[in-house]
Amino acid sequence: MLEENVLYFSCIYLNKTILSTTSIRKVITASSVGTMIEWYDFYIFGSLAPIIATQFFPKENPTAAFLATLAAFGVGFVVRPFGAIVFGRLGDIVGRKYTFLLTLLIMGGATFAIGLIPSYESIGILAPILVFVLRALQGLALGGEYGGAAIYVAEHSPEGKKGYFTSFIQTTATFGLFISLAVILACKSLMSTDDFSAWGWRIPFLVSIILVIISYYIRTKMEESPVFMELKAAGKTSKNPLKESFGKWKNLKLVLIALFGATAGQGVVWYTGQFYAMNFCIQNLNIDAAQIQWMLIPVLLIGTPLFIVFARLSDRYGRKWIMLTGMALAACLYMPIYHGMAAQADWKSWGETSVEIKESKIDLNTKLSWWSNTYHYSNGATRIEKSEISQKPEDEHHSPKVTTTIYLPQKNIFMIGLLIFIQLVFVCMAYGPIAAFLVELFPPEIRYTSLSLPYHIGNGVFGGLTPLIAASLVVSTGNMFAGLWYPIIVAGVTVVLGAFLIKEKRS
Repeated sequence: MLEENVLYFSCIYLNKTILSTTSIRKVITASSVGTMIEWYDFYIFGSLAPIIATQFFPKENPTAAFLATLAAFGVGFVVRPFGAIVFGRLGDIVGRKYTFLLTLLIMGGATFAIGLIPSYESIGILAPILVFVLRALQGLALGGEYGGAAIYVAEHSPEGKKGYFTSFIQTTATFGLFISLAVILACKSLMSTDDFSAWGWRIPFLVSIILVIISYYIRTKMEESPVFMELKAAGKTSKNPLKESFGKWKNLKLVLIALFGATAGQGVVWYTGQFYAMNFCIQNLNIDAAQIQWMLIPVLLIGTPLFIVFARLSDRYGRKWIMLTGMALAACLYMPIYHGMAAQADWKSWGETSVEIKESKIDLNTKLSWWSNTYHYSNGATRIEKSEISQKPEDEHHSPKVTTTIYLPQKNIFMIGLLIFIQLVFVCMAYGPIAAFLVELFPPEIRYTSLSLPYHIGNGVFGGLTPLIAASLVVSTGNMFAGLWYPIIVAGVTVVLGAFLIKEKRS
């Protein structure tokens, strides 16, 4: 009994004086590096989606293969809520530290294994099946990772600075995307395009295991959360966090507010502003993938510190209106921004150049000549259309010279990057403060479970399916901007509900 009391008061003392040591920096580093690596693992799949479509799915229908790849990408998001339930329960019963050690190993192992899967041509239908299974494991692991990392940092943070300290966790998703792009581009620069498409794409998956091992070692050196140690010493840990989180209306109401008043809109804004923007440029504007990826690197580097800026502002002015303003701006401005991106990709504004066409054909019955080499630029791609023009030749062997016009795109990559950066500002406003908001919303004894589920439904289901749903809307309607209606509607509804349901709560 005496030992338990000593531990109890020691935990309280530790929690109040944590910033008098350098341990908070170690906590942030260990949590952020591990979470960043898991996001890297998750996003190399999405960044390599066009190549993966050719490797693991039948090549007869490229559009169907690409949609199937996005579906596999989406599976990882759909199962994230289940991972939140499984690992959230473990985190509330066993502890924060050991739970996200386990999720790190599962994620790293699944990513490494994707790099080893033989192609569809080698093992047939087994290839896409294995991809879907491993993506599901990645999603389960990530479902337990984010909540553990965010809570671990928040429970080490002093009063009034939770937004600032947890914002470093918020930067990890963008840094993970940034590093995935950097590694992919580095691999591409070291080999030919054919080699990268044939086998080089596997390297980003395989090398991730080294980063996972390093991160795992760092995390094993960390202590358990002082708040959890305090709960455990006092015998106040939850015996059944699932029942307490979702079986009691008082707590279930908070889960629903978190989901429909915050995380759903934040999720679609995150994936639209970064991931869908990249796919839109590649798939709809027909801009070279490497060109877009190189452009995104400085955009992400410049924009990422804004997560910390808006999170710190939320410590002073509150989380609610900073998050909702970011979502509202996104819902109102997505259409003009994406129309602007299309205009800067020059899919309708054409430059002219003249060429000579010498080939002709003679109709021996009418003695008239015609040629069919005219060019037309449409939606980022040049195509040849047959155009029959007749004239009476002086000599049936005469080859007429005709001047025509080829329309060439003049893409303004700088302006496209600026428009994506504006979207990243919305992302930072919506996402920067949300970890602190969710931690403060729920009581500590059920925090891991209660926080993880709405976060991963909002980000995993509503947000993670954005690329697939948006691409499907574009294909079904033939309108390249139709996919934007999904994030616009979800973000708009979230803003309305959040404005009425969320109450500011800072600690």
